[in-house]
Amino acid sequence: MSSRLEWLGSLSLEEAEAQLLTCCASRRWAVKLVANRPYADESSLIEAAVAGIGELEWADIEEALAAHPRIGERAKAHAQDVDSSKGVRPDAGAAAREAQWSRDEQSGADHADAAVKAEIAERNVAYENRFGHVFLIRATGRSAEEMLHALHTRLHNSVDDERAVVRSELADITRLRIRKLLGLI
Repeated sequence: MSSRLEWLGSLSLEEAEAQLLTCCASRRWAVKLVANRPYADESSLIEAAVAGIGELEWADIEEALAAHPRIGERAKAHAQDVDSSKGVRPDAGAAAREAQWSRDEQSGADHADAAVKAEIAERNVAYENRFGHVFLIRATGRSAEEMLHALHTRLHNSVDDERAVVRSELADITRLRIRKLLGLI
């Protein structure tokens, strides 16, 4: 067991939930992962995290989506995912880390020319008007042009097909962020 996995296992329920919310902003997902501690190893936690995404209701997915900025926009560190009625306290360090992860993940859009950036912004709005939520894509390792192509393609999906794609993309992002949280990458 890694020292980071031991660290996560040693946190209080509320502290562990706050840390996991930086990986996926669904409270139901974070609560379940925390309740199932300890994990035998990193792979077990990652498997549980990804499986947990598959078990979420659509409202839980929408909660997670609300924490993601549009492609091409910068994430800001904030603690809006904290529910004081449940005793979860803001963790400024975790919120700043999540915002930095988002900026790093979207860095492929930074070097796009103005026309591509403008089209991404326009298509983001069209996507949100069609599906009612932010366009979500695992941006890590993708160029702005690749993300724009995916955005164009996915605008033609049915609502049900797009929800399946969103769930898959959220699982990919969550897997990546759990690995970051554990210091594996």
